[in-house]
Amino acid sequence: MSSEMNEALQALATERNISVDTLYSALAEALTTAYKKQPDALGFAWVSIDTETFEIRVFAQEVDEDGEPYGEEFDVTPDDFGRIAATTTRQVMTQRIREAEREQKYEEYAGREGDIVTGIIQQSDSRYTLLDLGRVEALLPQSEQVNYERPEPGDRVKAYIVEVRRTAKGPQIVVSRTHPGLIKRLFELEVPEIAEGVVEIKACAREPGHRTKIAVWSNDQNVDPVGSCVGARGARVRMVVTELKGEKIDIVPFSDDPADFVMKALQPAKVKEVRIDFEKRVADVIVPDFQLSLAIGKEGQNARLATRLTGFRVDIRSESDVAEQEAYERTYANDSYADGEWIVSAEGEQLWKPADGSAPMTIAEWEEMQNRDSPPELEAAELAQELEIELVEEAVEEVLDAEIAEAIEEVTELIAELEVDEEEAELDEIAELSDPDADSATSDTAPEA
Repeated sequence: MSSEMNEALQALATERNISVDTLYSALAEALTTAYKKQPDALGFAWVSIDTETFEIRVFAQEVDEDGEPYGEEFDVTPDDFGRIAATTTRQVMTQRIREAEREQKYEEYAGREGDIVTGIIQQSDSRYTLLDLGRVEALLPQSEQVNYERPEPGDRVKAYIVEVRRTAKGPQIVVSRTHPGLIKRLFELEVPEIAEGVVEIKACAREPGHRTKIAVWSNDQNVDPVGSCVGARGARVRMVVTELKGEKIDIVPFSDDPADFVMKALQPAKVKEVRIDFEKRVADVIVPDFQLSLAIGKEGQNARLATRLTGFRVDIRSESDVAEQEAYERTYANDSYADGEWIVSAEGEQLWKPADGSAPMTIAEWEEMQNRDSPPELEAAELAQELEIELVEEAVEEVLDAEIAEAIEEVTELIAELEVDEEEAELDEIAELSDPDADSATSDTAPEA
């Protein structure tokens, strides 16, 4: 009997992938539960199983008023305990085995948060999608799915493990297709340098389904981090893009200099200057006028990704805007009246309220203030502008005069040519008219001669 039971337990343990000790423990707990259901059962009792002979014995101890056991243990095995055990063990054993399997599955995935798994889509609805991972199923909520992706049953996809929950029905594994960690794990699979630690992904910013920016760094100066991630003819990054259903990926080199890092994060736009405010965590970026739309990106996408990648709020301005702002500040640096707002008094009169807190001004006083003597810098600028306008006007007049004189000369020559042509035409006509008379005159005088 003992050998048959051991063989049965060994086979069950192999089939369920559970240790034999776990089965013996579950069997002992099941028999203990069965004994305590007896009418004369003692409160503090336990079952002992001899793994060699498979002999089952029940032992117990007396308990005091506080419920604490005392004295020596004694054997209280009932005479018909074998029959009782046979009728009650099956259900408890089945339950214990299921619990052991659930615990084993949970332990298998409990430490894998942040890992990547490959699953087959089982079913999908408006709330979530189920992925078959083999022994367990993973839950892909709608919030963790890319908007335009339409998963079909039977498709094989990779997902990022966000959380592993312990439930009564077994482990519940929550995965994501939108998490930035998915990008890092996919590059680890495709780029050996990242898996070995030679190249690191320092930062990642993603708008799922549209665009992703990653900043890479090399611990070996002989290894190009960007080239390692791109691969020969873009083979490595192409594999990641294919898995992400065509999502664009920008790979930029990481830099310890915040200004340089912001400049590289805005690629492919060319940046002229970056001014960093470390207290406010703001990066003021100046770009050429023709690069402004490229630096901002479609609906501000490039600027948003650069902000998430660098940790600085990115404010992008064109060179012309910066020049106008600096000129304004130089001109009106000491003029408090230039900053303020228009208000309406209690009498309904429109007044200008300066920002420095001084008394409001009427429209006439405001116009007088506007027409006051300009600062030296402004006067110089106005004089230079006037002089430039005069020079331009003179140059235009000279060009116009030269063009008019040339046109007059051409018209005069054309008129002269027309007059000559007309005179020649008149002479030809006169000659044609005079020739017939000469012929007739010659014919009349000939006979007389």
